[in-house]
Amino acid sequence: MKYRRLGNSDMEISEVSFGCMSLEEDFEKTKELIHVAFDKGINYFDTADIYQNGNNEEMLGKAVKSFRDKIIIGTKVGNQPRDTGEGWDWNPSKKYIINSVEKSLTRLKTDYIDLYQLHGGTIDDPIEETIDAFETLKKEGKIRYYGISSIRPNVIREYVNQSNISSVMMQYSLLDRRPEEYCLELLSKNTIGVLTRGSIAKGLLAGKRATEYLEYSSSDVDMVVEKLRESSKEDRFMCQMAIQFVLNHKAITSSVVGFRTKKQMEECITISEREVLSDKELNSLKSVISPLFYKNHI
Repeated sequence: MKYRRLGNSDMEISEVSFGCMSLEEDFEKTKELIHVAFDKGINYFDTADIYQNGNNEEMLGKAVKSFRDKIIIGTKVGNQPRDTGEGWDWNPSKKYIINSVEKSLTRLKTDYIDLYQLHGGTIDDPIEETIDAFETLKKEGKIRYYGISSIRPNVIREYVNQSNISSVMMQYSLLDRRPEEYCLELLSKNTIGVLTRGSIAKGLLAGKRATEYLEYSSSDVDMVVEKLRESSKEDRFMCQMAIQFVLNHKAITSSVVGFRTKKQMEECITISEREVLSDKELNSLKSVISPLFYKNHI
């Protein structure tokens, strides 16, 4: 496993990391999978307070207790569960963030959160107040660094200009190259790390049956998949190449992948040992279909 520094922080994060949203609620299975990931060099585990109504954080906290000091934990805040127990509302207020971190710390069974992220964001948010909440928590030692999880260029620009964020989590893949238009170069220039989600596009870039994705038709998706398949080998899986495409961009720190099985993990995290994509292969993959562009929130 190789590691990259996350933006302006001092944290070295594995190129492939663990997105915990997809974890089953069977704790023993979850613990085993997380321990296998750790043994294979994954050191960043990403969760959110809203996943499984907080149980995701609880399971992660229990599973990593014996090696907490050797890993980096990221979680997210901003989605406030309704009193009815059904759904949630967006709440980026300082009061809510300050109160929420205590609950996440308890569930994660830790004294600090390495990376605390705003779980979304709009241009109409009280952004200065939100930033103040994160800066306060940083001064208090309850979080080490903070970032946002957003695909909206207008929101990302505001945080780049107004805050000391260390990271942005965003969707990025061969089937979603929108971040290349406005965001990746901006973030790289400002030493802000990018954590990507959706690198294998809901499994489509790992061999799952082609379906429509964003504005692409199933035939568009199939053309990309076929191009990946052409370059795959017995020891070089499609998902590895899809992740390598993402990691090829200088702005990217880590591809956050939601593993459900040890086999999926093995196929994805061995990319550092495989032949990397050549410039010819990268250009060939990029040329299969035209990239999409953001139409909103720009």
